[in-house]
Amino acid sequence: MPLTRAFNSWGQVGHPEHELLGLPHRHQPLPTPPHGLSMLPFGNGRSYGDSNLNPGGALLPARQLDRLIAFDPATGVLRCEAGVLFAELLRLIVPQGWFLPVTPGTQFITVGGAIANDVHGKNHHVAGSFGNHVRCFELLRSDGSRRLCSPTEHPDWFAATIGGLGLTGLITWAEVQLKRIANPFLDTESVKFHSLEAFFELSAASESDHEYTVSWIDCGFDDRRLGRGLFNRGNHAPATLNPALLPKGLPAGVAEHSRKVPFTPPVSLINPLSLKAFNTLYFHKQRQPVVRSLQHYRPFFYPLDALLAWNRIYGPRGFYQYQCVVPPERALPATQALLKAIAASGMGSFLAVLKQFGAPASLGMLSFPEQGTTLALDFPNQGPRLHRLFEALDRIVLEAGGRLYPAKDGRMGPAVFKAGYPRWAEFQTYVDPRFASGFWRRVMEQ
Repeated sequence: MPLTRAFNSWGQVGHPEHELLGLPHRHQPLPTPPHGLSMLPFGNGRSYGDSNLNPGGALLPARQLDRLIAFDPATGVLRCEAGVLFAELLRLIVPQGWFLPVTPGTQFITVGGAIANDVHGKNHHVAGSFGNHVRCFELLRSDGSRRLCSPTEHPDWFAATIGGLGLTGLITWAEVQLKRIANPFLDTESVKFHSLEAFFELSAASESDHEYTVSWIDCGFDDRRLGRGLFNRGNHAPATLNPALLPKGLPAGVAEHSRKVPFTPPVSLINPLSLKAFNTLYFHKQRQPVVRSLQHYRPFFYPLDALLAWNRIYGPRGFYQYQCVVPPERALPATQALLKAIAASGMGSFLAVLKQFGAPASLGMLSFPEQGTTLALDFPNQGPRLHRLFEALDRIVLEAGGRLYPAKDGRMGPAVFKAGYPRWAEFQTYVDPRFASGFWRRVMEQ
């Protein structure tokens, strides 16, 4: 009998049941789903919406493919199966002087998921997205065929699979070029700013001298506080460090055993009162205009990983994340309009991240990053009221010529998707006929 289990994405808005498939070894052919069902690879469940879910179909848990294949510590070229977590790679490579070329805000994602969503990080303005550093991978299709994909071998399949949301087939293994580092620390600065104009000035001034930049922004107020925030920038620390500047002990998030939200509360802990109180305290906790420090890489890149299962704080109805990017020429007015609409709605986000994407072009047909400004926000699921806000935000983004991030989305319609991804029809020709997802059916009106 096939095994059936309820799965949810990180947003926990729904818990649809799926048939579970097994693939214990990468050399085996893909299993055949029962009853002619479609299938979809499922990594570690860190996508927020339904791009990693296949309601009414089957899931192929890719964490089964969790083996390291080869690593050259002299060149930093690493090959591993697609189900290996970034956290597992970091434990291997950091002590040997290497780091991930690009990483999002969690280390608990799989290599295959990083490729399928073409993840981005704080260094996009210099390094582009993760797919830019993938040398090659093997793609296993439902017809039994295997393709070695790279920028020079099957380059069309390479472009379709990077950012392809797991729909072109199963990535069995991948080879990635790592980045050389001297130690696990970063030389960082946190700079207070009081307006969006100041954010853009800081971004422009930081891009040439700082590899990593990102900002928290307060989106809870529609007055003189609109657009204030904390701008974080940093570089990997040099080989020679001043011992007096090193962090005392292990900072939060460095220990392997992090704290965990023990249960899902009956209601969301995020509400207008707690949001405004949190934002005010968070902004004023830094008393000086600029604070410089040496940080271990974990709290710098993965602050939320210090609190496992943090998504539970949004309660049993879950939450949505809304992430968009708008082009440079419309970035300031569009971001102002977005923040004003959010503040006026009374449904602000305390996990509000604002940063710049740079010029490096993504390689994938459906890759999200493009040059411009990206804003990411988390909202408790409040049903129709929240969706009306999303529709207003969609209009602002589309009028500015922007788009939304499929890996974070759980509700955009076909028109919004197709306007943001003009190569969708071309991509559709590469979708494996036995693969599908809730997201893809929604945006293709299937």
